[in-house]
Amino acid sequence: MKVSTLTFYSNYFNHHQKALCDAWYALLGDGFTFVETMPMEDFRSKMGWGEEDPPYLLRTYESKENDQKALDLGISSDLVVMGTAPEIYIEERLKQDKITFRYSERPLKEGFIKFFIPRLTKKYLHLHVRNKKKPIYILGASAFTSLDYHKMFGSYEGKCYRFGYFPEHMVYDADILMEEKKAVAKGKTTILWMGRMLKLKRPDLVVKALSELKKEGYDFRLKMFGEGPEKAHVEQLVRDLGLNEVTEICDFLKPQEARAEMEKAMIYVMTSNKLEGWGSVVYEALNAGCAEIASHACGATPWLVRHGKTGLVFQSGSVKDLKKQLKLLLDDPEKIETYGRAAYEQMHETWNPNTAAKRVIELGQYIDGKLSERSEAENVSRRYRVDGSPFEDGPCALAPFLRNNWIRDDR
Repeated sequence: MKVSTLTFYSNYFNHHQKALCDAWYALLGDGFTFVETMPMEDFRSKMGWGEEDPPYLLRTYESKENDQKALDLGISSDLVVMGTAPEIYIEERLKQDKITFRYSERPLKEGFIKFFIPRLTKKYLHLHVRNKKKPIYILGASAFTSLDYHKMFGSYEGKCYRFGYFPEHMVYDADILMEEKKAVAKGKTTILWMGRMLKLKRPDLVVKALSELKKEGYDFRLKMFGEGPEKAHVEQLVRDLGLNEVTEICDFLKPQEARAEMEKAMIYVMTSNKLEGWGSVVYEALNAGCAEIASHACGATPWLVRHGKTGLVFQSGSVKDLKKQLKLLLDDPEKIETYGRAAYEQMHETWNPNTAAKRVIELGQYIDGKLSERSEAENVSRRYRVDGSPFEDGPCALAPFLRNNWIRDDR
């Protein structure tokens, strides 16, 4: 199969998807369509998530003609990538056993208890369990996605692939980027935290860990950007723990402004718990050449933050472990630069939207070739598994099972 048409369905078009979609458009031209099925919420628009309309955008809610075109694309496209969108757009496609990718975070981040909620049980059975023997494959936007689906009566076994969200990939001269970070720091290491200040993102952890290091005489500067219900608590914590003089807490930044701050920072800390599906800031900070310290429970961490190579991983929720990892970097400025350079190279060479877009097309062709070698009966009996990928690592490599407690004490 030669892929000349690919359609991506999702709720709304935003900056998390634009770079990947632009890459597909560059490869396929008018053969690529992004189908937007609902208007964006006001609060996300105010956060700067909105984007100018690209030529490949189709809004189903603007007219009956657009909605019918979206339905037709679900059948006629060589490949379909299904994000958060109504299932009606691929119902006929599934009946015809055409290759389809679901673009999915982990479904059980709140735990298996969700499967005992009747409404959700019905939804999961309809979307996933009933289609176990269909040529549907998962592009996992979390390292935990594969195991979560396995818990749903073995859904998508051997059919889950590594993926994620792909913000704009920035290209730098690594030498210049590192020199500029040093110039901004002026001898004092800048530690950055960004995000909506929610309980699940645990902004308090970095404040608590750094307060202990300050007592031990460490010199640094902490910059925090974000808004949300936890902001007042974080500000009070900074005052109570005596970090006022070294901490700057600012309002939420638009995506472009956030990237500019990452370019200046030496260390980026990502503290979210397991409720963080992916964590695009992990990607962005690595791309900006930051030495990253990330919670092990964040969906992006196991694939993007290679402990001791592109950054460090700490036990989610542990102030003690976060302090330990911060101390490793503050004690060794050369290690900060080494990790930052390796982080940038990893993103530039492998984990970027251009590579991801190309690999989805190649993976679709690979799967089609493998299925074509078998009889229909063999495909159904094997649940359309192909047990492989043309890629050993990075986007579209097979996604192994990963448990919540995967982190090792001897890291």
